[in-house]
Amino acid sequence: MKVLIACEESQTIAKEFRKLGVEAYSCDILDPSGGVPSIHIKGDAIEEAYSGKYDLMIAHPPCTYLSRAGARWLYKGGELNSDRYDKLVEGREFFMKLKNAPIKHIAIENPTPFKIANLGKPDQVIQPYQFGDPYSKRTLLWLKNLPKLKHTDIIDKSKVKTFLPSNVSGKKKGQKYSFGVAKNQKEYSKTFKGIAEAIAFQWTNYLKNKGGI
Repeated sequence: MKVLIACEESQTIAKEFRKLGVEAYSCDILDPSGGVPSIHIKGDAIEEAYSGKYDLMIAHPPCTYLSRAGARWLYKGGELNSDRYDKLVEGREFFMKLKNAPIKHIAIENPTPFKIANLGKPDQVIQPYQFGDPYSKRTLLWLKNLPKLKHTDIIDKSKVKTFLPSNVSGKKKGQKYSFGVAKNQKEYSKTFKGIAEAIAFQWTNYLKNKGGI
């Protein structure tokens, strides 16, 4: 069984698969910050996804221009920002190339996208607090030949913190807002340990027991 974690420099998920004895590799155009360069492929995730080497791929395509959270940048003064829209189109093309890669089992993770991105209906919506981490960060999963993840440790919502900033521009208008816990783009894209553990454990068992690997 061979696993590709596309667009992952943190190596969070790759290392969880490795703990289970699975041959997993992170892949990104950046050097790995996870501290294990021997299991990192620095290069084009699309090229690696189409190499024919893998049984399973977990992909985290860049969401900067696809995410609905950037709506205020896509439309300026009620008009479409053409440069931003072009980048959205490029982001969609990258997403769809990963989604259509010739790999039997695929999971793609992203936040809620613009409807005009037309990424197709996701198969599951998950939150960190459903897997033992006390944060809210709505994450969508598009799944190919994989079961939905089962919640492992649901935390009471009264103890949950908002991870990403939301509607900060509405503060001056007296609207509900949150600065969130994450402070930069690298933190925004964080994969929580509980989710990473669930992905590695549950899907490794599925592929070995039911997926014919």
